[in-house]
Amino acid sequence: MERGNTKQEILDAALELFSVQGFEATSIAQIAGAVGIRKASLYSHFENKQAILDELVQEVLEQYEEHSLFARVDQEKDAGSLPRTADGAVHMIQGQIRYILHDPAISRARKMLVIEQFQNPELAKLQTKQNYSDVLQYFTGLVKQLIRRGMLAEDDLEIMAAQFCLPISVWINLCDREPDREQEVMELVERHIRQFFRVYGK
Repeated sequence: MERGNTKQEILDAALELFSVQGFEATSIAQIAGAVGIRKASLYSHFENKQAILDELVQEVLEQYEEHSLFARVDQEKDAGSLPRTADGAVHMIQGQIRYILHDPAISRARKMLVIEQFQNPELAKLQTKQNYSDVLQYFTGLVKQLIRRGMLAEDDLEIMAAQFCLPISVWINLCDREPDREQEVMELVERHIRQFFRVYGK
């Protein structure tokens, strides 16, 4: 972050606070205090707290769609970069998990959505989209391509995708709560992917 970019400092401070105590529980005064400015100065950049949230969501969504594999739903376009072996799948998915866990904006935004999903209907929809629908759609496309290539046997596509991705989603959530278990999770992910390829591999 560039020093002197007050608007970006406000967004960063707000996301940090929202990810720890939630949107509703965070005040404009707390955000201004975290940046080291007065409330009046904050209002020269944003009309209200909702405007901060709206810009944050847009910024994080753009970053997620640009960098996250799980936001890519067109496997035909990305066919050349899809894994060709269980080893390749392990490497690709572990890399994606590390990105999701360690990118500061993505990690904080995900935690904010967890907190807000039962209070804010719009953020609840976004939580479902990012942490369930998009992920399942990505893995459905991935499994479909692997079947087409003859790497996996044909079966119930939706169930295969769910079996592949949902344990990974649960393990990501576990790492959010207990970061010191990341290495254990990475080992589980590897074993899980290799078993998936053994069960469905041709």
